Amino acid sequence: MTAKRIADVEFGAELPSFDPDTGIENVRRFAKAAGMMAPRFTSHEGAKKEGLPGAMVPGVMSQAILVAMLHRWAPDAELVSIDTVFRAVVLADHKHHVKGVVTDVDEAERAAEIDLTITNDAGETRVLGTARVRFSS
Repeated sequence: MTAKRIADVEFGAELPSFDPDTGIENVRRFAKAAGMMAPRFTSHEGAKKEGLPGAMVPGVMSQAILVAMLHRWAPDAELVSIDTVFRAVVLADHKHHVKGVVTDVDEAERAAEIDLTITNDAGETRVLGTARVRFSS
């Protein structure tokens, strides 16, 4: 389901979920583009030397994944704000799932709030956030 206008948004509706590409090659490309070429993002061995269980997805990439979900759901909506809480490391080369649910609809402002999560295959919430989007109509 794609939301084109505020009338398309229902309180409690779940956004179409997706599994982002958190493979190490994609993480490396993102890290390079963002100027974040630290071993913790580019190498499982380098991350382990830093005491991590493996290479991790940069926090800003996790946030970008959440924003990508919003744009898939409402491609013409304006992202007003996003607040993100990083609860645990999102590991590269592990499968993750992105979900969202509409938690508030303000028809007068043509805005909606969405709770967002990134979970791993074990069902553990790694990242959560709340975003506000505004529609033009």
